[in-house]
Parts: sequence; C-alpha cells; structure tokens
Amino acid sequence: MSIGFRILERQRVAPPDWVAKYATLPVANVSDSMARMSAAGDRLRKIHRTGQLAGPALTVKARPGDNLMLHKAIDMARPGDVIVVDAGGDLTNSLMGELMLAHAIRRGVAGFVLNGAIRDVDAFVETNLPVWAAGVTHRGPYKDGPGEINVPIAIDGMVIEPGDLILGDSDGVLCVPFDQIAEVHERTIAKQEAETRQMAAIAAGTNDRSWVDVALKRLGCEIPA
Repeated sequence: MSIGFRILERQRVAPPDWVAKYATLPVANVSDSMARMSAAGDRLRKIHRTGQLAGPALTVKARPGDNLMLHKAIDMARPGDVIVVDAGGDLTNSLMGELMLAHAIRRGVAGFVLNGAIRDVDAFVETNLPVWAAGVTHRGPYKDGPGEINVPIAIDGMVIEPGDLILGDSDGVLCVPFDQIAEVHERTIAKQEAETRQMAAIAAGTNDRSWVDVALKRLGCEIPA
C-alpha cells in the first residue's frame, strides 16, 4: 500500500434516508447537539448563493495547489456525494474551476467542501451548487499528485471519515460522524422542539429570563439588588 498516493473504497456511507432527515435542519442546531465542539473553521466561505448541503463524504487529501486526486474523486463520485478536500488551506493555486464544476454537476455531486481555493467564481455563483472554499485565485492548479482518496482527513480540527454525513448552510460546514448520525438527529429534533416552544413564549411575552441573573450571581457579578 502506497501511503500518501492511494485510492481506497468507502466501507460505509451515510444512508439516503438519514441524509433526507438532516437536509432541512439548521447546522447551528446540529452543532449545539454535538456540544459545539466541531467545526470546519471560519476560513471556509460559502461560494454559492443559497441552499443547504447534506450528503455522505467522499474525502480527498491533496497536495496544496494540485488537483489530480480531485479529478479522480469526481470521476468516482456517486450521485449525492459531497466531495471534501483537505489541501492544507493553501490559496496559491486553485483546486477547481468552471470545467470541473460542470463535470461534477453532470456526475450528480451534491456539493464541495474545499480547504483550498477555487477560480471562475462567477460560474460557481451562477450554477448555485453548494460549495464552501477557503478562498479564490485565478492561478490554476497542477496535476502531479500525490494524494489520497477515501482516507480520514481533518479541516481546522474537524475530522472527516469517508462516508460521514456532511452538512452545510449559511452558518458553515459540519461533519456528523457515521456512528453518531441517529443520536445526533434525536438530540437535534429535541432542541428544535424546545426552540419552537421558546419562540412561542417570546411572542406571548412569557419567556422566563430569570436564568440570566442566576448565572450572573453564580459567577460573582455585582448587580443592583
């Protein structure tokens, strides 16, 4: 096995029924249900106009500024896959542009999370495929490798395993580990229901705010009697 230059098969993939259940959930609420401990970082910016992202991860570890393995990942992708690329966050050369984007759409790719740069940004905005990237540059990529496909990667400390569930909306990108999909969904639904009740109480003027003073006193803050 050639570590650093290899292509593996995914052993498991987030099931379509779970993808559909997560597709309309706010990423912030899912994040809260995961103890607010995981995120892909604030460097990743939304390139498309509108829309949410949910799908299983097809992971790529690429040499900064090189997109050979990203090309192969698009060719391998199944409809609904989210291609997640760790290219070290380097913005010197882009990882993909308009031509690769068109090919990915034709392949049914659900979206991209790129810890690197893109180019042809207007095409990304126009097609509106969900894409998050670390930046934009007109300088094109190289195609020499090495790289790896379907290996564990990490972006800003968030670990992504092949087949994990990737979510994205205007608040950012989040990975839900495969083994925690059901548990996190249950917690998120409970949080959604609690927020619905709280919004109703706010509208009715009955929302209990006593916890604020309780917290301040517990922390030793001096407040008027």
